[in-house]
Amino acid sequence: MVKSAVPNLANVLMPETFLKKRKSDAKVREEKQSKAAELRKARKQKRQVIFKRAEQYVKEYKAAEREQIRLRRLAKSQGDFFVPTQPRVAFVIRLRGISNIPPKPRKIMQLLRLRQINNGVFVKLTAATQQMLQLISPYVTWGEPNLKSIRELIYKRGFAKINKQRIPIQDNAIIEESLGKYGIISVEDLVHEIATVGPNFKAANVFLWPFKLSSPTGGFQKRKFNHYIEGGEYGDRESDINRLIRRMN
Repeated sequence: MVKSAVPNLANVLMPETFLKKRKSDAKVREEKQSKAAELRKARKQKRQVIFKRAEQYVKEYKAAEREQIRLRRLAKSQGDFFVPTQPRVAFVIRLRGISNIPPKPRKIMQLLRLRQINNGVFVKLTAATQQMLQLISPYVTWGEPNLKSIRELIYKRGFAKINKQRIPIQDNAIIEESLGKYGIISVEDLVHEIATVGPNFKAANVFLWPFKLSSPTGGFQKRKFNHYIEGGEYGDRESDINRLIRRMN
């Protein structure tokens, strides 16, 4: 009977260094698999948290809308006038370039980060910011954005400012990395913070790069050098800002 010339691998002595490397490779592989499993679990839990928060925000928005309807109907039934609450946030759009702008309005627009035509930013309405808007009113237009406009702007035109760079918001991880310490971990959290002017509005607003809008569809139909209430484009247009946002977004 002829014996095989191929040696039995089980009886071949392996170098000690090879055995150690194989053992360490197996350990590293197990650690990677364990970390991957933990990461999948953490992501799943985070998705559940984000989903629950989004549901809660929808409930809050609907409750606030129903309350406004109730108050309006109550005032009408009693023969009174319903006065809605004053807007707390404005969306400001720059209309004109740098030509013939005095130093003070120029400086204010730099502070508001309105450095280019068709740039837009959210501004928390206070006595100081309202005075600033009045000083630069010939060069900008603003109004109260609704929830739909805020969401569309952030989802479609939203970019993050990270290390002075303009980064597209393609993942919630980008938001969590910069705003996680404020409890803002998703786009819906960011939308909610801006729409409700939450306690961390400033951090959320600074995180957003100024929106670069397109020229309005069909162009500006009125003169930029006239006030909105006079048939022009600049100045406070209240809720009509939402129509302009649709045309520029």
